[in-house]
Amino acid sequence: MITRRDFYINGRWVAPMTPRDAEVIDPSTEEPCAIISLGSEADTNAAVAAAKAAFPAWAATSPAERRAVVVRILEQYEARKEDLAQAISVEMGAPIDMARDSQAPCLPWHAQNFLTAFDHIEWIRPLGPHAPNDRIALEPIGVVGLITPWNWPMNQIALKAIPAILAGCTCVLKPSEESPLNAMIFAEFCHDAGLPPGVFNLVNGDGAGVGAVLSAHPDVEMISFTGSTRAGRAISIAAAQTLKRVTLELGGKGANLIFADADDRAVERGVRHMMNNSGQSCNAPSRMLVERPAYDRAVEIAAQVAASIKVGSAHDSGKHIGPVVNKRQWEQIQGYIQKGIDEGARLVAGGLGLPDGFNRGYYVKPTVFADVTPGMTIEREEIFGPVLSIIPFDSEEDAVRIANDTPYGLTNYVQSLDGARRNRLARQLRSGMVEMNGKSRAAGSPFGGVKSSGRAREGGHWGLEEFLEVKAISGWETALDTAAE
Repeated sequence: MITRRDFYINGRWVAPMTPRDAEVIDPSTEEPCAIISLGSEADTNAAVAAAKAAFPAWAATSPAERRAVVVRILEQYEARKEDLAQAISVEMGAPIDMARDSQAPCLPWHAQNFLTAFDHIEWIRPLGPHAPNDRIALEPIGVVGLITPWNWPMNQIALKAIPAILAGCTCVLKPSEESPLNAMIFAEFCHDAGLPPGVFNLVNGDGAGVGAVLSAHPDVEMISFTGSTRAGRAISIAAAQTLKRVTLELGGKGANLIFADADDRAVERGVRHMMNNSGQSCNAPSRMLVERPAYDRAVEIAAQVAASIKVGSAHDSGKHIGPVVNKRQWEQIQGYIQKGIDEGARLVAGGLGLPDGFNRGYYVKPTVFADVTPGMTIEREEIFGPVLSIIPFDSEEDAVRIANDTPYGLTNYVQSLDGARRNRLARQLRSGMVEMNGKSRAAGSPFGGVKSSGRAREGGHWGLEEFLEVKAISGWETALDTAAE
C-alpha cells in the first residue's frame, strides 16, 4: 500500500492542515492501492500564497532559464519513466504496456513540442511598419490553477504545467483524486530539476473542495480545466466573480464519417480507436456514420473487430484494454448500454455485465450498437466507455447534418479516398479538430474544441499563448534596441 498524504507547497512536501484520508482504488482489482489526503481551503490558500510570492521573480527570469528547467524536468522523466508508467497503470487502469508506450510518454512529447514553439516566440516585437515606436509584449498572466482529469493524467498535466512554467507563470495543480500518484511523481521531477520554490505547487483534493477554491480564488488569474462539461460550467460560474481567464477542455461525441470509397481498414481503425483506453478519451470517435451502400458490411466488420479485442488486467503485458476507472463509471456505462437496448438499437457486439472470466474489476465488454438513430441517448450523450454507435447516412449533406447535430464539437473524423470531399467536409464539420483517413495531427497542432467541448487550445504555440497576456506599448525608444544588438 502506497501512502502519500503530503502536498507539495513552496518547494516542500507538507502535511495537510486538516487530515482527510482518501483511498485510491486499483480498478483492475477493486482493492485500494494508495492512501492520499484531500486538501482543504486552508491547504489551497497556502499553495496559492506560495505561487503568488514566487511569481515576480519567476516572471522576471530569462526565457533561457525557464527553458533549461523544462529540459531538466525531461531528464528526470527519462530517469524515472517506469515509475510514472507503473503509477498510471495501477491508479487508472491503463494496461502497463499502454502506460509505458502511450500514457507516460505524453510528457516528453508535449514538452518537446512546447520547447520548439517556445524558441520562436518574440517576447517583444514591433506592432508594424506603420508604428515604429509601438511594441507588443507577451507577459505571463500570473498565478494559474490547473485542474486535470484521470483518463489521460500525464497528458493533461504536461499540456498545462509545462507551458505555464515556460510562460513565466506560477501554478497550483489539483490532479484528479482518482489518479494522483503520477502527478506527485511529476512534482518530484520539478523539485529535482531545481524549479524554484513556489513556482509549481500540488494539492490533492476533489472538485467541490480544492477545485472550487481555486476557481473562485482572487489571487488566481487563470483556471485551466480538463474534465466534464458539467464541471466546466460550474468552474466558469465560480471564476466569473473574479474575472479570471478560464480555458476549458471538455467532453466530446466525435463523429467518424465513413464513405463507401473509404480504404479497407477504415472501419477497423475506427473501432480500435474507439476502444483505446477503454473508451475513456474525450476525442473518441464514438459515433460511426457509414454511407448506406457500405453500411451492412461495416456493421459486420465492426462487430468482428470488437469481439476480437481482449480485455484484461492493467498489470498484465499485452495489447488488451483494461478496466474503466471506478465503480461509478462502470455502472454509468452499464446504464447506457441498457438504454441503447431499451431504445431499440441493435446490439451486435458486447453488452451488459462483466466480460467472460471476470468476477471483479471494473471491466466492460467492447460494445457495438448498429441501427442507432439520431436522438437516441447513446447517440447524444458522452458515454466515456468502450461503446460504439453506428448510424447510416445517404449523402454528404446528411452526414454533416447528423455529425453537427450535437452539443459537442471536439474531434470529427472523415474516411474517403476523394480528396475534394475530404476538404469540403473538413470545413463544414463543427469541431476544433478534424482527422482524416487515419492520419493523426502533427506535432505542435492545437488540441481543443468548440461548443460544449470548451474552447481551449492546448499544445504548441497556441498552448503557450493561453498563459500569456498581450501588452500594447507606445512611445518605445527604438535607439535602445539598436544599442542592444
